[in-house]
Amino acid sequence: MTQADAHARFVALHQEPGAFVLANAWDAASAVILREAGFAALGSSSAAIAHQMGRADVAHAVSREEAITNAVMLGRISGLPVNGDLEDGFGPAPEDCVATVEAAIAGGLAGAGIEDTTANAANPIHDFDTAVARIRAAARAAKGRIVLTGRTDNYLHGRPDLDDTVRRLAAFAEAGADVLYAPGLPDMDAILAVVRAVAPKPVNVLLGPWGKFGRLEDLAAAGVKRVSLGSALFSNAMGHVAKVAARIAGGDLAATVEDRSPVGFNTEFAER
Repeated sequence: MTQADAHARFVALHQEPGAFVLANAWDAASAVILREAGFAALGSSSAAIAHQMGRADVAHAVSREEAITNAVMLGRISGLPVNGDLEDGFGPAPEDCVATVEAAIAGGLAGAGIEDTTANAANPIHDFDTAVARIRAAARAAKGRIVLTGRTDNYLHGRPDLDDTVRRLAAFAEAGADVLYAPGLPDMDAILAVVRAVAPKPVNVLLGPWGKFGRLEDLAAAGVKRVSLGSALFSNAMGHVAKVAARIAGGDLAATVEDRSPVGFNTEFAER
């Protein structure tokens, strides 16, 4: 699948009625499992990539090359369009975001997400004007070639300011972002406020513990187009490993035969 084909398929998902789930994979095995489960597109996860490498997320601990290489591998193995979780564009300047978008396109990704984080725990979110300038530059590079998601991480960094979140996303939409995203929105009222502010552009919502959003159909009725899983599947998988490991350490050697994957991984990987 060429990058243009992946982009076209990903765009089409955003144009279909209702909402769809963007399942986030982190390695070849998870990419195959998610494809076999029936998902039409995948996303990478910066948290899952970092944590499986023993590094911190949102801290420039994973490089642009490493993140894009991981996302490209997910697409190669699965044959599905992939949206790259590309953090802050791997640098503070608009030019850094442009370089990241260009690298994502060259690698064959269908989508790229750029957020307004700084990788500085003391001041984790870029000021408004800088954040908008970065998305504007990324959008110029992305235009018509890759689906650009403009993202504000206010709620993930101790800034639960809905007014500022809406203001940022509306500005990102005006600057040219194709999809708008604020992970951690607390409830349906906040989601509705975002949807109204950026309409008619599509909104991504993160599955998470912050609010009870109901069914996918409920989010679609509210105007949400895309629901991403973030690092939820990775966390669930590692939680299962921890439980099985504890049972084995306690002497239960039968624990390894339960819930084993039916997917023929050797065959899948050899074919791609």
